[in-house]
Amino acid sequence: MGTLDGRIAVITGAGRGIGREHALLFAREGARVVVNDLGGANDGSGTDAGPAQAVVDEIRAAGGEAVAHTDDVSTWEGARSLVDCATDSFGGLDVVVNNAGILRDGFVASMSEADWDAVVRVHLKGHAAVLRHAAGHWKARSKAGEAVRGAVVNTASASGVTLPNAGQGNYGAAKAGITALTLVAAQELERYGVRVNAIAPVARTRLTLATPGMGAIFAAGVTDATGHDLFDPSNISPLVAYLAAADCPITGQVFAVQGGAIQTLGGWSVERTIETEGPWRIEDIAARLPGAGAGVPA
Repeated sequence: MGTLDGRIAVITGAGRGIGREHALLFAREGARVVVNDLGGANDGSGTDAGPAQAVVDEIRAAGGEAVAHTDDVSTWEGARSLVDCATDSFGGLDVVVNNAGILRDGFVASMSEADWDAVVRVHLKGHAAVLRHAAGHWKARSKAGEAVRGAVVNTASASGVTLPNAGQGNYGAAKAGITALTLVAAQELERYGVRVNAIAPVARTRLTLATPGMGAIFAAGVTDATGHDLFDPSNISPLVAYLAAADCPITGQVFAVQGGAIQTLGGWSVERTIETEGPWRIEDIAARLPGAGAGVPA
């Protein structure tokens, strides 16, 4: 018996890297999988049906069930077609794993509008579009009286939640938006029987190998005492499979996952409060606000 026996899952960006590992593990654990991948380059340019089909072929060769989907899920229509692919191919949908992403790094002072828009579109809108159509599917089933046991796992990043990375303003902003979307969706979709969580993974992928200042670290690799590769993307997938399981109770959480470590992340919190009676004066704020120093210039 597999953890995901009978579950029907769509996984975006599943032709390579972390998404590929998700798809392979989900199939081994008994899920029927829609492998979505546009097949583009790191920067989102181009298309290639080969990566998605190669993962499907690998799953089928091992006795699993999978179909390929190569539409662009950063459009409403592409995301709708992904949900339709699951229902047409396998008769339903239980799990969404949003994983697709690209990189177009650049410093804020010189970033082009096209590079900003492309990264936010693929990451944030790509998550939102798939979530919207999956949520509509689950809402309809719930309203019809069905007991839905849906699950969504979104993909955030340390760059957007714990470790801002210079040169990734577009990427970090999109990933921070994904965490916010996750928490809002968890509240909204609970009534329909759907859980929503997010992960912030660290692993060796095409994108991390191409990240300035980090690529060499990922290429060199780090091993634990047993010799296990801590940057292997397969390290990420067991957590995702658990969060996708029908009997998992967790919702509204964000987890950092790397190698042999899983951390539960918390959001913004109040560190210190200053208050006044009556209107604020600028000099009072300058004297009392943490980090403001000795005051304002005379």
